[in-house]
Amino acid sequence: MRRFTILAAALAVGLALAVSPFASSSPDGLERVAGDRAFLDEGRPAPVQESAPVPGYALPGVSDPRVATGLAGFAGTLIVLGLGWAVTGAARRRVTA
Repeated sequence: MRRFTILAAALAVGLALAVSPFASSSPDGLERVAGDRAFLDEGRPAPVQESAPVPGYALPGVSDPRVATGLAGFAGTLIVLGLGWAVTGAARRRVTA
């Protein structure tokens, strides 16, 4: 089971790093509808978006947009895996206690 977990985590991190730079730059469904209905420019970022550590799915300070997106995907995947590991560990401690 441990080997599977390590391989799955490595695959997730590898995919996030290698595939995320090739994500579509086309608008998602909500953005498309807002553009079609001509109210896209009326929208404003939520306060949480204005202070986001990785705005626009790209790591700030990196000049190449594909590398910036890949690094953001890498960091996001590591954060999600770390949170999952922490929650799983806490749940196991609670069950055994």
